[in-house]
Amino acid sequence: MTPQPPSAPGPEADVLDFPLPPPGTMGPPEKCAQLRESCPMARVRLPMDATAWYATRHEDVRELLADPRLIRPTINDWPSRPGQTADDGPRLVTIAEMDGPRHAALRRALARPFSSRAVRGHLPRIRQSADRLLEAFQKGGRPGDLVAGFTAPFPLLVLCDLVGIPFEDRDWFLPVLDAALSGMVTVQEGRRVTDLLDEYVAGLITQKRNRPGDDVLTQLIRDCDDGALTHDDVMAFGLSMLTVGFGISSFFLANSVHTLLDRPDQWARLRDNREMMPGAVEEFLRFMPVMNGTLILLATENIGLHGQTIRKGDAVIPVPGSANRDERIFADADRLDLRRTGNGHLAFGRGTHNCLGAHLARAELTVGLQALLDRFPRLHPAEGQEPTWDDESVTKSPLSLPVSW
Repeated sequence: MTPQPPSAPGPEADVLDFPLPPPGTMGPPEKCAQLRESCPMARVRLPMDATAWYATRHEDVRELLADPRLIRPTINDWPSRPGQTADDGPRLVTIAEMDGPRHAALRRALARPFSSRAVRGHLPRIRQSADRLLEAFQKGGRPGDLVAGFTAPFPLLVLCDLVGIPFEDRDWFLPVLDAALSGMVTVQEGRRVTDLLDEYVAGLITQKRNRPGDDVLTQLIRDCDDGALTHDDVMAFGLSMLTVGFGISSFFLANSVHTLLDRPDQWARLRDNREMMPGAVEEFLRFMPVMNGTLILLATENIGLHGQTIRKGDAVIPVPGSANRDERIFADADRLDLRRTGNGHLAFGRGTHNCLGAHLARAELTVGLQALLDRFPRLHPAEGQEPTWDDESVTKSPLSLPVSW
């Protein structure tokens, strides 16, 4: 499909400002509860001078995420820029933007290394990574910033070990990623940073061919050499791991710890009743509204929903952070219930593009919390210091989390 310019909305009064969480909190946006009740498909105005349909109810988000008539655009496909041709702008293709036979082939190749069984086999190494980081964090003295010392580097370290990305390269690629994912101001800047990421992943592939390792990237290169995958498939995987492979896990872990420290009785309850951990992890995934509107899909044909017409070329934003607080599905939805059962959250999406790393993300959250509870059973917020937040970001997680023990 050639994406069309976003269709004109109705009267300007019908287009809402993009909902953001209250300052100094992780959210969800207060507007979501109102929209779920009275306007489950609303038009919102985005920062990039475009509009989109904003879906807030669980049943709608669930269906839209799996609807084959909605596709994920690349960053140079949407929003359209005046005078831009198909070859202009940054080109960053990850697994999320792939469809059809090539997407299916890559998902098949990745099914085993990201399976529940494979992740269980990695648990000892994941725990070693957590303990190593926490030992260094503890030696740094108290109070300490748990985001910088643990919740941010831990999922990255785990992913690098599994995939085959050198963890020591992080001081180079993390700033480039920030530039690539923070809404590049100009086409030229977008092209520059995405070219840097392309060059980095291509270089990794060359290194792995010359010096194979015991990692996922090496296995995919073998599949490529055997003809099961293409070079572009392996590139898309590498770019996916860099751009979305670890950040969301770090946000969930930081938000979970922050929420528990804000409820010391819940921290103590989980510390003293570890059998609760599997259900508690699912509840954290439901309760933490990390994804407040970062997934943008484009309609390939007209779609009717709630008396509205999503027209071909319109952008649609299903909001899992709102769906997971839907009172129609979850009793007492705004309460953290570590013993909640039948938890049908949508944290990992749905359909052909459901989160490839769901088992790994669960393991990182589980092991990260277990390691913290073991080493710092009396962890608490640092006195006189508050977490800091980026209140302009739709993906909310503390930038810093001062703690003591």
